[in-house]
Amino acid sequence: MNTVTEDELVANRRGKWSVAGVPHRGWLCVDVTDLGQPSVECEMCESQTIRYVHHMQHPGYLAVLQVGCICAGYLEGNLAASNAREASMKSRAGKRIRWLSRRWKYSTKGNPHIKADGFRVTVYPRGCGWAFTLVSIVDACIWHARINYPDMCVAKLAAFDSITRLKTKSGG
Repeated sequence: MNTVTEDELVANRRGKWSVAGVPHRGWLCVDVTDLGQPSVECEMCESQTIRYVHHMQHPGYLAVLQVGCICAGYLEGNLAASNAREASMKSRAGKRIRWLSRRWKYSTKGNPHIKADGFRVTVYPRGCGWAFTLVSIVDACIWHARINYPDMCVAKLAAFDSITRLKTKSGG
C-alpha cells in the first residue's frame, strides 16, 4: 500500500494549497482538540484524515480551518510548534486513559479529590448528577462545572478535559 504523507500533500499543493486567495503563511493556532480517533479530513490539504485538530486562524481569511499537524506547521511557519502541540495532545490522551484509575483521596464529606497538573480537583454530587471544582494551586483561581454529569466517572473525565483546555490556553 502506497500511503502519501501530509508533507507530500503540501508539496504537491493538494486541496487549498492550490487555491488562490487562501493564505499559505501567517496563520495562528487558536486551539487543538483530540477527536479520539481519526475522523475528519484536514481542511487545508483536503486529503488527510486527522484525529488531532489544529484550529488555525488568519487575519485575511474568514474561516477558522481545522487542519492536521503538518499543514498547521506550514501555515504558521513553525513545524516544531505544531509537532510539540500534537505531542502534548498525545501525552494528554494517554493520561486521560489512566485518569480514572489514579488513586483519588476522599474528603470528610466523601467527595473524591486529587492534586494533578497544578490543580486541586474535587468531584461531588450536585442535584441529580455529579459536578466538579478545579482550584489552581498556583493562584487559587476556581472553576466550577457548568453542567451536571450523569455519574462520578463522567464528571472526573470532564474535569480532566477542563484542565487540558485550561493548560492549552495558558500555553502549559
